[in-house]
Parts: sequence; C-alpha cells; structure tokens
Amino acid sequence: MPCCFANPYHRSWVIECVPNFSEGRDPATVRAIVDAIASVPGVLLLGWESDVDHNRSVVTFAGEVDAVVEGAVRGAGKAAGLIDLNLHQGVHPRVGAADVIPFVPLAGNSMEDCIAAANRAGQEIWRRFGIPVYFYESAARTENRRPLQNVRRAGFDGSPPDIGDVASHPTAGASVVGARGFLIAYNVNLSGGGPGGGPGGVPDSSPETSQRIAREIAGKIRESSGGFRFVKALGMYLPSRHCPQVSLNLTNFAGTPLDLLYQTIAEEAARLRAPVQSSQLVGFTPRRAFEMAPKFFEHAENFDDRRVIETRIATMK
Repeated sequence: MPCCFANPYHRSWVIECVPNFSEGRDPATVRAIVDAIASVPGVLLLGWESDVDHNRSVVTFAGEVDAVVEGAVRGAGKAAGLIDLNLHQGVHPRVGAADVIPFVPLAGNSMEDCIAAANRAGQEIWRRFGIPVYFYESAARTENRRPLQNVRRAGFDGSPPDIGDVASHPTAGASVVGARGFLIAYNVNLSGGGPGGGPGGVPDSSPETSQRIAREIAGKIRESSGGFRFVKALGMYLPSRHCPQVSLNLTNFAGTPLDLLYQTIAEEAARLRAPVQSSQLVGFTPRRAFEMAPKFFEHAENFDDRRVIETRIATMK
C-alpha cells in the first residue's frame, strides 16, 4: 500500500463526511447528488454505494473543513430537490432525504472542529433549503439526542428541532447532522431458515420468519440489549435478495472483539437454520481496524485494500 507521507493522510484531507441519502434505486438521482458534492473545489470524493432494499446511498468524501461543509450542504440541497420522502419505501429507518450527515475527524483536526462543522452545515441547510436540523452524537445539544435512534423515533423526540421552526420539511423531512468518531458499517446476509414450513422440518424462508430471525440475532448482539459493547444492530428482510440481513454499525472498533462478534452471528444463524450467506463492508475502514481483525473484514465479499481509507486517500492524491 504505497504512500509518500509518514502520516498516511495529507494535511489537506483533515475531515471526512459520510452522508446517507434516502435513494438507492434511481442511479440518475444518486449521481446528481454525488456530482453536487463533488462540484465543490477541494472535495476529495472517495466513493459511494447504493442498496435497493435499504433504498439508501452512502457517500464518502474528505477535504479541508470549508470544502467538506459546503459539499455536505450542496448534497443535502440536491437531495431535497430530487427526493420526496412521502413516496419513499425501504427497509432502513429514515427521517430525511439527506437523512444523516456525520462529520468525522481524520488527521490534523479534532472532534471540536467537526462539531463546529456540523453546526455550520446545519445552519446552512436550514437557511438555504428550509430543512430542519437535529444534531446527534458529539454535536448533540441535549444528552437525549446523542443517540441517533432517539432522534429517529416517531415524531422525532417530541420537541422542536435544533435548527428551524418546523419539525420537518413537507417532502425532504429533516436532516440529522452530527460529529462522531469512525464508524464501521457492515452487513451480514443470511440464508433464510427457521424450522417448519413443510414435512420433516423444511426450513421456512418466508419474509416473516426471515425478519424474525434477523431481529433475534440483532437483539442478541447489540449493546442496547446486552450484547457486544459499541455495536448497534438491526434485523431486516431484503425482498430483492429473498433473505434476512443483520445490519451492523460498529461505533468503537477498538472496543469490540470483531472476530468474536462475527463468530457469534454465524453460530446464532446456524442454530436458527439460517446460515451466513455473505457479508459486505459499507464504505471504508481505518487501517488500524483491519490490522486488528483482518479475518473479519476478509469475510466481506467486497473487501480489498481500496476499502482501507488511508490507502484510498493515498492512491487518489
């Protein structure tokens, strides 16, 4: 993995932004949003990917603070013009066209810089597009709004947004803007399963059974229900792939035994007669995380060196 810097990040690429947009089925819409972000001078577009079942796209870009803030704002504005949340259908929770917009320190900048970036982006999203903003994680203005799931609850949390005078935009919903450390998003697809459905205990792969299995496994491994620390997990059924999925957000990879986490998912899936079929890494991982648990990442069918963020940045300079 060649790099001409002792520090794998060039000093110019100091923060990252990983917005999630509520569109994963129309490539033209996704491309227009990506182009709006990339149109900002100084933005380094690292990549993007879409999922038709989640109906969601994740874009990753980096750069100096001013460029990254402007890229995030332009992306939110383009999404608001192209996505009507009233017509949106997908298995992933969402509250906005530009659903979540996290800022992440890479090198040379601090969490405080990312909090300031989140605040600037939030002000501009409201000023330019009339989209209310809720802050989460380190940018949260109240402790209750620190966890993203609290902001996403029906009707938000019952109190006004942090920026704006309406709870949601008529078609674009709201944006949840934050500052956080590096998060690893990782999906594990299962093979249906569950006893019953026919003579001899033929596995039942109905959507209802598949979703129940995925939710049971997610409940076992996530921190909020007594599982692994720093693990958030959702269980869902993917109609296009006819299989259950356990969708993971790993909020502190250094504090989670990643190999044991994967092993637990595989063992529970086998017990429920829904063995692991495949897994995918969404976005990028820090080199340190890969070096701590290479097998965990190598399980992902889409993993290669370009998914290590330091390598990706170095090869694009």
